[in-house]
Amino acid sequence: MSVNDRRAGGRGGGAGSVVVLGATGFVGRHVCEVFDAAGWRVTGVARSVRGPATPYERAALDVVAAGPDRIAALLDEHAAEVVVNAAGAVWQATEDDMTRANAELVERLVAATAPLAARPRLIQLGSVHEYGPVPRTGITEDTPTAPVTPYGRSKLAGARALLEATAAGAAEGLVLRVSNVSGPGTHRASLLGMVAHHLATSAPEPLRLAPLLAHRDFVDVRDVADAALAAARSDASGRVLNIGGGQATSVRSLVLRLTELAGAAAEIVEAPSAGGRPPEAEWQRMDIGRAERLLGWSPRRSLDDSLRDLLAHARAAVERVPSPGAPNTGSAAHREPLSSALQVVPTSMAVSDHR
Repeated sequence: MSVNDRRAGGRGGGAGSVVVLGATGFVGRHVCEVFDAAGWRVTGVARSVRGPATPYERAALDVVAAGPDRIAALLDEHAAEVVVNAAGAVWQATEDDMTRANAELVERLVAATAPLAARPRLIQLGSVHEYGPVPRTGITEDTPTAPVTPYGRSKLAGARALLEATAAGAAEGLVLRVSNVSGPGTHRASLLGMVAHHLATSAPEPLRLAPLLAHRDFVDVRDVADAALAAARSDASGRVLNIGGGQATSVRSLVLRLTELAGAAAEIVEAPSAGGRPPEAEWQRMDIGRAERLLGWSPRRSLDDSLRDLLAHARAAVERVPSPGAPNTGSAAHREPLSSALQVVPTSMAVSDHR
């Protein structure tokens, strides 16, 4: 049975069954919602699926710890035609954590699907940090990969595992190499998430950041989810496709725009970090032409829309935190104190269900 034959059997005129790994993470939640809205049978997989009810099915499995046989059984149980890997580790994770979640998981996912009679299409959500620092030119899919961080190296290893398996005929899939992600639910450990939380709480102390010198490519999380859906519907295979905003944007301008949109008088101070660590990439712009040609995809949300929705989500999260003396049922992410001496960190995908 061909890939197209498998997809034709699903709901909604070509929609089928999709399993999303990391379904409770920042990107994974949006991927589940987009596929569900498009009529796919969605199973969201995460280490824990406790929380508000969702219109799609959820399954509890720690895929980072699970072996290929257990993963294969899960995919078979839910008749997976497409698997979107939005699981991984980036924030508050060790290098070993990143290797297990970003590289070894993909290897086991490939091993789990290789013997299946009808292999699901694997869509790996990669990262712009797989490229590493680049000159002031657009990053194409042919740009050499030379990551300089454990996160970038582990994501590249995962991408290569899928691409090599596809080239060898042991898998069928492609890699979406995603730029820095913004929008509702952005993790508080990222730069924009950190600033949005600070503005939402109207904290009296200044927020201290490393100098905001970089220009980076940003894309809204919902546009990333749309790209995953387009990839599931396409016949593109064994390829890397850049998914980004397609422009280099001043990080300082985004922080200033967040403060304007918030209408807050919060003080943000730029100060050199204690070790003088240089930024991972001073300038970054992704060429997204290949995704436009092969997937018919391009970003639809403006950065202003993304920042507004990020702020609205941060304010809603703050409002859910109980008042002093009341039982605290908020998530750990909302209870952690925010340091006033935080550094700029890469605002890449926080796509892990380890948060």
